[in-house]
Amino acid sequence: TVRDGEVVARAVGAKQRAIHALPAGGTQDVAIGPERQEQPALTDAQVVRLAQLGRQIEAHFGRPQDIEWCLVDDGFQIVQSRPITTLFPIPESGDQENHVYVSVGHQQMMTDPMKPLGLSFWQMTTPAPMAEAGGRLFVDVTQRLASPASRAGLLEALGRSDPLTGDALQTILERDGFIRPLPDEGPPGPLFGGAPAPIETDPAIVTELIGRSQASIAASERDIRTKSGEALLDFIQADIQELKRILFDPQSHQVFMSAMEAAWWLNDQLQAWLGEKNAADTLTQSVPHNVTSEMGLALLDVADVIRPHPDVVAFLRHVEDEGFLDELAKLSGGREARDAIEAWLDKYGMRCVGEIDITRPRWSERPSTLVPVILGNIKNFEPGAGARRFEQGRQEAWAKEQELLERLRALPDGERMSEEAKRMIDRVRTFIGYREYPKYGMVSRYFVYKQALLEEAERLVQAHVLREKEDIFYLTFQELHDVARTNHVDDQLICRRKDAFRSYQALTPPRVLTSDGEVITGAYRRDDVPTGALVGLPVSAGVIEGRARVILDMAQADLEAGDILVTA
Repeated sequence: TVRDGEVVARAVGAKQRAIHALPAGGTQDVAIGPERQEQPALTDAQVVRLAQLGRQIEAHFGRPQDIEWCLVDDGFQIVQSRPITTLFPIPESGDQENHVYVSVGHQQMMTDPMKPLGLSFWQMTTPAPMAEAGGRLFVDVTQRLASPASRAGLLEALGRSDPLTGDALQTILERDGFIRPLPDEGPPGPLFGGAPAPIETDPAIVTELIGRSQASIAASERDIRTKSGEALLDFIQADIQELKRILFDPQSHQVFMSAMEAAWWLNDQLQAWLGEKNAADTLTQSVPHNVTSEMGLALLDVADVIRPHPDVVAFLRHVEDEGFLDELAKLSGGREARDAIEAWLDKYGMRCVGEIDITRPRWSERPSTLVPVILGNIKNFEPGAGARRFEQGRQEAWAKEQELLERLRALPDGERMSEEAKRMIDRVRTFIGYREYPKYGMVSRYFVYKQALLEEAERLVQAHVLREKEDIFYLTFQELHDVARTNHVDDQLICRRKDAFRSYQALTPPRVLTSDGEVITGAYRRDDVPTGALVGLPVSAGVIEGRARVILDMAQADLEAGDILVTA
């Protein structure tokens, strides 16, 4: 390994055979003497010179290269150089220091590459500066790891959400010299907005926050209708400040952080006091204002509308395009089915898989992706399952609460313990449902922007500026702003971006990446894992038997009752 013009690490392979050219032609295979088997083939000076040559070739082609070379006398000859298409690129840092990058996509459960416009919007929305590589975003955590004031908080926060990331960072810290420690500067600063201030456990707070968000989105949707051209891009740029104000509202942060801390407290304390593991999983069932759970239950209600109509069910089994909603009205029961699906899309159609990327097709844009889920609901659930499942979860949570409080009261100092636990249970059930809402609000606003931008893109197509509407996805926001202003676009740039995006789709992004290009995978480091077990992060605690299903595309999934879904 060469760094700053010096060899900092080496691994010399044992060489037992050598192939020599013969003067008359051909080669000869000869044994290497024991005293020469572990001698390096190159001097340190030659290694440094070869590394410099490799960097020049890499810079010329603009991407990592697989280089074949040979040494003739004291000069290097390059035989071949071709791009390495499977090596994940390193984010640019602008200096020669060591850096540690953490994947944003793994924290957001979206590891697919994002197109340039999607990357732009995410960077404009989030406060933390991010580096880009391979169509993915990374946060440089080097300074936080180097500082004693912030290191523990970073490891705890990332390790709690993703143990593999936490372990990878710990692995880097255990290496001597890679991260240069900073002096201890006292108490740590806030990691993700800091610790929330005290807040009353009041359901009205959540209702008010949701109402403010909905009113703000409605105003944006109303005002954007009159904008086009450069004015549209100016409006969106200004409106993103309103999105950030709503998204990072201190009271909003207080609510979901208080809920998460209450859940952590319950899991930790109830295991310590009662030996009860992951109690919060049951205690947080069927909470109010959980927009993600409500979305799933509402789709069960859609299945209830469709189930009594066999012609509609048969038709949906053969849906292949996005015009199927218009065809439904021709069938018996089809109008009711269409209205139910469209009502669901009105409320949740701005969502999709990988929704943090504004360029990804929304369910409203590709409603056919919902059809397998609807058919699965029709097949696997009885009528009224949505309401029954919600009530069942609520009853299970209430029963678990009563059981835990009763067991606590039987302990020494049990009244105090039960009062503390009751206060935390009330808090988590009041606030935890809201945790999903800020992202829902952000995605709702993104869809408002996207619809307006696609209308602008259609105008640019009609003006022969763009070849197709989706070309805007391969421009950054600022580049699109310039196109709207000048009515001119660099077609070659878009073609290069499309080629690059296709290459990024073949890459597997790392959770943690160093500036040396090393991928640190991390491990769960558990001693209680049975032989042959798959270790991961369960959605909820418990033991269940069923068929394990690895689903690559939900649109093509044929789910059965009892299936256990496995995601990478």
